[in-house]
Amino acid sequence: MNQPFGDAAWIWSNSHPKADEYSEFVDDFTFEEGKVVLRISADSNYAAYVNGQLAAWGQYADFPYDKVYDEVDLTAFCTKGQNHLAILVWYYGDETLAVYYPGEAGLLYAVWGQAGILCKSDGDTQCRMSRSYINHRQRKITSELGFGYFYDFTKEDNWLTSPGADFHPAVASPQVIPLRPRPCAQLILSPEVWGTVCNRFSDNHILYDLGSEQVGFLSFVMHSCTEQEVTVAFGEHIADGQVRRILVDEEFGIYRDFSVSFKVRPGKNVFLNPFRRLGCRYLEVFAEKPVEIEQIGIRPTVYPLEEAARPVLTEKQNQLYTMCVETLKLCMHEHYEDCPWREQALYTMDSRNQMLCGYYAFKETRFPRASLQLISKDRRDDGLLSICFPMKTDFVIPSFTLHYITECKEYLEYSGDLDFLREIYPKMVSVVEAFTTRLEHGLVAPFTEEKYWNFYEWGGDLDGQKKPERDLIINALLSLALKNLAIIADRLGYVHSYPAQAEALNQQIRRVFWDDKEKICYNYPEHKTYSQLGNALAILCEAVPEEDRAAVCLRILEDDQMVPASLSMHSFVYDAWLKVDPAYYRTVVLDDIDRLYTPMIASGGNTVWETVLGEQDFKRAGSLCHGWSAIPIYYYHQLLEK
Repeated sequence: MNQPFGDAAWIWSNSHPKADEYSEFVDDFTFEEGKVVLRISADSNYAAYVNGQLAAWGQYADFPYDKVYDEVDLTAFCTKGQNHLAILVWYYGDETLAVYYPGEAGLLYAVWGQAGILCKSDGDTQCRMSRSYINHRQRKITSELGFGYFYDFTKEDNWLTSPGADFHPAVASPQVIPLRPRPCAQLILSPEVWGTVCNRFSDNHILYDLGSEQVGFLSFVMHSCTEQEVTVAFGEHIADGQVRRILVDEEFGIYRDFSVSFKVRPGKNVFLNPFRRLGCRYLEVFAEKPVEIEQIGIRPTVYPLEEAARPVLTEKQNQLYTMCVETLKLCMHEHYEDCPWREQALYTMDSRNQMLCGYYAFKETRFPRASLQLISKDRRDDGLLSICFPMKTDFVIPSFTLHYITECKEYLEYSGDLDFLREIYPKMVSVVEAFTTRLEHGLVAPFTEEKYWNFYEWGGDLDGQKKPERDLIINALLSLALKNLAIIADRLGYVHSYPAQAEALNQQIRRVFWDDKEKICYNYPEHKTYSQLGNALAILCEAVPEEDRAAVCLRILEDDQMVPASLSMHSFVYDAWLKVDPAYYRTVVLDDIDRLYTPMIASGGNTVWETVLGEQDFKRAGSLCHGWSAIPIYYYHQLLEK
């Protein structure tokens, strides 16, 4: 078993695959005793069944030039004698998604036993395009999340347990090798969380409540008196009296449809989708005619974690801590996710907050390491990092690229993993150089092309809608990145000049953005607007003169003319306060957390929101489960731990 796949080959069901395509593969193997292991990789996602039972599922998010494979123990699913292997593969094939980098449609597998390979993917593997999943529908839930699905029960046969009809030999689908094993643990399927009826509008329109936010696969047992189409919508709230299924933003041409669809047959219909995770609390069923729903709910997909000890907390703080931990868990699958309902995408900024909290909540570093490694595999001609990972679309938030250095430095602090930091050090250097090579008159030149979104903060003139010009925040972030990279380089024993570069940058920040009379840093050279985030970063990178930092901290606290920081960026504000006067601002930080999160606690939900406006924000598209908002965990440990 030195070669993970022996002489297995990449295969597909046809020579011309298209986006949103499902293919089915079947094989048989003989088992007598010992251990049976499946090694498998696919573009884009797979579910493997042994004798009709779901035994392995969930391709790790990767790049086609850096493929990942899984190794799964199948022994418990095998019986003595002949066993039937059935694999369903879903090919996304869409280069516009924020959660996928398109490669060639393909499946590679090998089943190993004591005597060697028992069966494998090759030209003898039998396959067909799926009968029940509608192919090439290409109806997106959101542009970030990707496609929904339509499942036709009337086309089902017994292919999961027997060869079935219309199967034919597979065709070759060459892929780049070698592969590497999954860098973190595989997900676990927990028992279903079944919904209860909270509103029966009619016998063909029913609303179900799962009781709390869940993330996983849709599952149901449904009885129909006739063949008909059924739609299941999902959402995090019922602020409108029912699930907010359709969301349209005409200004940006965004159309979202939070639903999946079915054609059910007369009688009993049993379903579990093994691909598309839904993040929701509510499920709403729309049928053409009356249906009897025996059960409907979500089967959670869970990353295995153990919660670490908490600091001493008040009852209210403990309740919030629980909500933050649950949020972190629901935003961890193949990699960190910003939110499970709307995007399920890996961002550097979001994941920085999630990692920082996770070091305390779970005391583990394997998952953050895997995400940092995945980000390091990103390739762009300009040296920056893509907005999400893995992703092909040519779109970047330059400021988020610099947050990568911060999360790498913090990973080193909490893990001590010098070998990994040495592995990705060239990437960190190239990221920083993508900015230092853009310096004009000592400051970062504006990113003016359409592919760059100059986003910093959901507030004021920091949301990326302003015409690009030299600004405080990108330069302060670069200064911080240089300082953090210096810490990493020192630990690795590398020669560098990063502190000197940071100090030169700080001098220019003071010259252009600092107002010595007003004792404030402005966002832009014209000195019109100023922000909590910008001034906090200027303190943290030490661009604000030392003798003025206390005054700036007080302005951040009291000046209502400042652009306020949103939940995602409050960590920088808190860190600036605590850097300057930890004794005084300890209580201020704890009180501010209480102020911001009390409405979330009072809402009765089990997770923390994207912003303080909750579902009302972003034109009624605000997320109620957002990983970047779990920062109270970190500050409770910092400020309350004995």
